[in-house]
Order: sequence, then structure tokens, then C-alpha cells
Amino acid sequence: MTYRRLREALVSGAVLPGDRLSIRGVAASLGVSAMPARTALRRLAAEQALDMLPSGTAVVPRLTRAGFAELSAVRAELEPLAVRLAAAHLPEADLAELAGLVAAHDAAREAADADAAQAADRDFLFRIYRAAQAPLLLGLIETLWLRRGPLFRSVGALVAASGGLRHNHAAMLDALRRGAGEAAAALLRREIEEATRFIQSKVRFEGDDTAAERLAAIGRAGRNAEVRAPVSLSLHRRRTKRPE
Repeated sequence: MTYRRLREALVSGAVLPGDRLSIRGVAASLGVSAMPARTALRRLAAEQALDMLPSGTAVVPRLTRAGFAELSAVRAELEPLAVRLAAAHLPEADLAELAGLVAAHDAAREAADADAAQAADRDFLFRIYRAAQAPLLLGLIETLWLRRGPLFRSVGALVAASGGLRHNHAAMLDALRRGAGEAAAALLRREIEEATRFIQSKVRFEGDDTAAERLAAIGRAGRNAEVRAPVSLSLHRRRTKRPE
């Protein structure tokens, strides 16, 4: 289904903020006709996952700082809820699968493979979310990730250069093995909040006024120079003053 495949491309970060998706391009890439491509793009635009241009081309939106903060705040409420619900529905086979994903994530980080690390991170979380047996909640989380995916993929190199974001997945898995859903949910909330603070401190978002910041820096430098100048002059005068 074209719509589902485009959703997966957004959630996984296969497309990045600012990418343009034309009807013709999507149809050619996915091997479908123009009609399902157009329908899928319009449906995703209605979900605010894409912005539509008058030409019919869709654009992957660039988040503003306020938009990212809102997205993260909603994620920090809904995703831990899914973890709490899932705690009662994870048999040993599922827990073993989650353990394999934690190991895959750690191996990818050791190899500095940001894409593989993000894929393992996503698979770990959504394996838990699906186990919650709450289809409405899962749909809401997937909708949030339509905007989360492209942004996190775009900052992957920055995250890797900074040593990577810490995750609590091993501790979450231990809590889930004990059936401690509240503890696992709290760990995920902390992970989301820490990642949010890190990205907000490192990334320039759409609408950030960088020109104003540069001008403010120039202004501060100028004011500091004005403060220093009289001191330098008075010292110079004291050095050059001769006795009568």
C-alpha cells in the first residue's frame, strides 16, 4: 500500500526535512500509478506529516523549535503509557527479541553506524508499543514519529560526533522482565527528555533567527570594547605623564 510505505519512509527517516516528494517521483520510486501516489501524499498532508505546495508536490516539514518541544512533550506522555500497557503482554520470546535489538543497537554504536543504531532503537521501541495491544495508541505514536523520524535521521551525524545519545533500553528490558511497567516507562520518559534537551542545545531549527544572534554578538563585542577603551587610555596617560 502506497500510503503505508510512505509512512514507513517518514518514520524511519528515509526522507529528510526539506525533501520534496512529487506525485510523479513517488509513483516512479514505488512502482505505482499517479493516483495512489497523489492519494497517499494528500492523506499524509492531512495528518500534518507533509506540507503540500500548490503544484501538488509535498515537502517534508522542517520543525520549528516550538514544534519540536511540543512533539517531544506529547511523546513523553504517550510512549511511556504504551510501555506500561505492554509490560503485561511480553512473553519470553518477545523479551529475547528485545534483548537481541539492544545488542544490535550497542554493536552499531561501537561501529559508529548511526543508521543501524537508529534502526535498532526504533525496532526496540515499536516492538514494545505493538505489545501494548492498544491500536489507537499505536496509531497516535506512529503519527508523532512521522515528524520525529526525518529530524532524528538528519541529526544522526551530529549525534554520532557527540558520542551518541544515551539510551536506557537495557535497564528498560530488565524492568520489563520483572513486570515493572512503571519503572520501564519512567526510564523511557527520561530518555525522551534527555534527547530533547541535547537536540535543542545543538540544532538550529526552522525559524531560529541566526542573523539576530550574530548581530547581538557583534553588539556585545562592541560594548565590551567601549568599556575597555577608557581604561587603556588612562593607563597610557599615566605612563606618558612627565613630572613638572
